[in-house]
Amino acid sequence: MTAPAKTAANAESHVMNTYGRLPFALSHGEGVWVWDTNGKKYLDGLAGIAVNTLGHAHPKLVPALQDQVGKLIHSCNYYQVPLQEALAAKLTALSGLTNAFFCSTGLEANEAALKIARKYGHDKGIDRPEIIVYEKAFHGRSIATLSATGNPKVQAGFGPLVEGFVRVPLNDVAAIEAQARDNPNIVAVFLEVIQGEGGINPATVEYLQAVRRICDDRGWLLMLDEVQCGMGRTGKWFAHQWAGILPDVMPLAKGLGSGVPVGAVVCGPKAAHVLGPGNHGTTFGGNPLAMRAGVETIRIMEEDNLLANAATVGALLSSSLKRELKGLDGFVEIRGHGMMIGIELARPCNELLGQAAEAGLLLSVTADKVIRLVPPLILTADEAQQIVAILAPLIKSFLAKTTP
Repeated sequence: MTAPAKTAANAESHVMNTYGRLPFALSHGEGVWVWDTNGKKYLDGLAGIAVNTLGHAHPKLVPALQDQVGKLIHSCNYYQVPLQEALAAKLTALSGLTNAFFCSTGLEANEAALKIARKYGHDKGIDRPEIIVYEKAFHGRSIATLSATGNPKVQAGFGPLVEGFVRVPLNDVAAIEAQARDNPNIVAVFLEVIQGEGGINPATVEYLQAVRRICDDRGWLLMLDEVQCGMGRTGKWFAHQWAGILPDVMPLAKGLGSGVPVGAVVCGPKAAHVLGPGNHGTTFGGNPLAMRAGVETIRIMEEDNLLANAATVGALLSSSLKRELKGLDGFVEIRGHGMMIGIELARPCNELLGQAAEAGLLLSVTADKVIRLVPPLILTADEAQQIVAILAPLIKSFLAKTTP
């Protein structure tokens, strides 16, 4: 995420200064609306960065989580956790894959995917396995996921990075084919179906299908990072399903628990049994509260038909914004799918973060020039038009200003 301009540090704060924060704190929410501690109301176009799938204080989710808190919050993985079995069964049924490992964050899910790829390579007798990754990718901020990330700004200051990654541009089949010809150590391809932090850059259907074929031909794992674009955000459960393919490894997180930290790695037959007891683990991952959140989130999404809502209301939001911004000098394009929308402008626009909040709309700016909208999947058509009514005039005013 591109941070807003840093505010003055609070001399009394004991929290590390790792975020540039806007000068207000949220107090509570209902539906797609949140209020700050001063009583100001905001339309939430960010959903905690694609996390609050069901919005805030959902009347079906809250009592389910209250029930679970009153029973059992945490159980370590020394014991069976029936809710893990329930969520794994649901995720495999929705994805067509076979097994799941549970953790707490997208970073952990991506770390687990990288470990699966490494061990898969070693099991095939490759001493130094390598993984194809992408320009503009973002997979996390641990040393390994940072190394897989394609953003020099977030990597700066943390070298030496982990070796074993081969970087290519997105949607360039020839670049993958060249690596396939020249590098015998490649064991996997690791990509976001829609790059989130990189600027809402979708992989094309044709590209995903081509990479699937190459992985099949070469015996590589296809690992699709669905941490931000998965869980119904594009109008299907997982964004790759628009291409009619199956991955071998699929990291998930963000929207899976509708605000409760839940991460998962869902695998198909080629990868599901690469890791065995002692190869990987977690303390908090898969605890009963997190698993209940995942099970209930999916149940409510199905009951309330939120995939169709994400597709139709997301398309309305995109088309309305295009209509308002088309032909403006400095407007580049709108990208994305469903309720994962990026509005690219011709110059850095981070100042719109604060301006939008002042106008009552929460959003983010990523890749310096791209306004990102990832609202709760419960967003209505009327609320989508309210986003447009707030945001379009701000963009027009911003673009009308001459640059210094």
